[in-house]
Amino acid sequence: MALSITHQIGSLSGKPIPSESGTVSGDPTATVSAAAIWKPHPTNLRCRIQKQGPEIDAKSPPVSPCRVTSPMLNGIRADLSVACQAFVTDAPAEVPEVRVREYREGGAQVKGKGVPVYVMMPLDSVTMGNTVNRRKAMNASMQALKSAGVEGVMMDVWWGLVEKDAPGAYNWNGYAELMEMAKKHGLKVQAVMSFHQCGGNVGDSCTIPLPKWVVEEIEKDPDLAYTDQWGRRNFEYLSLGCDTLPVLKGRTPVQCYADFMRAFRDNFKHLLGDTIMEIQVGMGPAGELRYPSYPEQNGTWKFPGIGAFQCYDKYMISSLKAAAEASGKPEWGSTGPTDAGHYNNWPEDTAFFRREGGGWNSPYGEFFLNWYSQMLLNHGELILSSAKSIFQGTGVKISVKVAGIHWHYGTRSHAPELTAGYYNTRFRDGYLPIAQMLARHGAIFNFTCIEMRDHEQPQDAQCAPEKLVRQVALATSEAGVPLAGENALPRYDETAHEQILQASSLRLDDNREDREMCAFTYLRMNPELFQADNWRRFVGFVKKMKEGKGVNRCWEQVEREAEYFVHVTQPLVQEAAVALMH
Repeated sequence: MALSITHQIGSLSGKPIPSESGTVSGDPTATVSAAAIWKPHPTNLRCRIQKQGPEIDAKSPPVSPCRVTSPMLNGIRADLSVACQAFVTDAPAEVPEVRVREYREGGAQVKGKGVPVYVMMPLDSVTMGNTVNRRKAMNASMQALKSAGVEGVMMDVWWGLVEKDAPGAYNWNGYAELMEMAKKHGLKVQAVMSFHQCGGNVGDSCTIPLPKWVVEEIEKDPDLAYTDQWGRRNFEYLSLGCDTLPVLKGRTPVQCYADFMRAFRDNFKHLLGDTIMEIQVGMGPAGELRYPSYPEQNGTWKFPGIGAFQCYDKYMISSLKAAAEASGKPEWGSTGPTDAGHYNNWPEDTAFFRREGGGWNSPYGEFFLNWYSQMLLNHGELILSSAKSIFQGTGVKISVKVAGIHWHYGTRSHAPELTAGYYNTRFRDGYLPIAQMLARHGAIFNFTCIEMRDHEQPQDAQCAPEKLVRQVALATSEAGVPLAGENALPRYDETAHEQILQASSLRLDDNREDREMCAFTYLRMNPELFQADNWRRFVGFVKKMKEGKGVNRCWEQVEREAEYFVHVTQPLVQEAAVALMH
């Protein structure tokens, strides 16, 4: 059955309306809620699935009427773009509670192995004044996501917002409200300790600088910022060269990060292990364990340039000098490679990265790349050691994000990975050491670019995201580390969804243990997600992910079930989408 417009309005307003077209459970005065219309589907339709081995017949529900007619709009499907307006302004009214059950199959919640799906929240979910931004949008969107079977949300907890004004002065107000909102809707939270600046990277839609007092210290000592060979400073994240030096008003950067995490733990201890299930520890620009080797800000770098080494501040040079002297080659310690080209060069344009006779494959190159990548691993070790001790016994998992640098992956030198700090070449696995470092601390390896296919990328740049994901999956398998994934760019099409499903199943075509990704985080909560076709595809995608690779059902069947669900929850999704655009 379908709700009449009267009943749908009643559900949205939170006020039951008497049934006019018949009785419910034999009571002419009974009320109808959105949840009440979820019934087991008829069993007379079948969808045949082809797979290796014998044929399997699987039962399928009828196609939802929403593809053809909608009772809400006299035969015209509702325009969910209305829902997309709530992210622009914040209406004063609160979103009414809508009783919508989580997406179910045949009346019973789907359980099993599967991969839980989280959704990234907008980068500016908390304002510079530490209040919730677009409160109505956040509330409506969380409600819609929960109804679709989403496990939870990922939110950036910005250092530049919480400890903005003075060292040790933390303001958690906006995040406290967001966390309670997630708890109210039954959503889990992946909290990202974002020690980097927002702005200057792919997808950055707002600007949130480092704390004001940190910026003041950088202005006094510019070498606290990452620096390239031309003297260009990068203010996205403090140089790891000063990790253990008391350069921030008597504290070291690592101490500042630890104090921030400790304050977070103490403030949200009542939610840890229950609502807050994961702490992703920021390790660099965009929150990733890497150097800021490909900054987009001011047009410095453009895809698919090789990037540039970031080791020319005085603290990094001091470490390089000490390493060179220890190796018996003091002449190697005065500077980084001077023949590694510019940000937008290609490998063969440079003497250092070229295929034949490149400096990357020389004794000097091996020394420098070992030092450069080890500094990054040491940085990860220091911060993870603090995070592990701080959150031990709270029930939360700890994760670290690693960038999916897939361009020029088909070359011998893998130049863009090298400048970012991943010593991965044709002859060396650069991801196994990272996985082993995470394993020592019981952390999750979170990797990006899961949605990409090799043939979709520029072939002249020898992009190979699928091969890169496979290499990372093998490294995490060998190190015994759980692997989680994210999509690098917003994608709402079935091709991307299929690729994510395939990658998350971790089918490595070998005799390794049967496993799947431990979680997938979808980029991102925004008006586009709640547009009609995108939302329909997303609901089906979440269902397939939760079922896991052990269930083999055709997309057509899943989409039929998704259509039925989308039709039922249209008012809720409209509310979320409208709120996001206003």
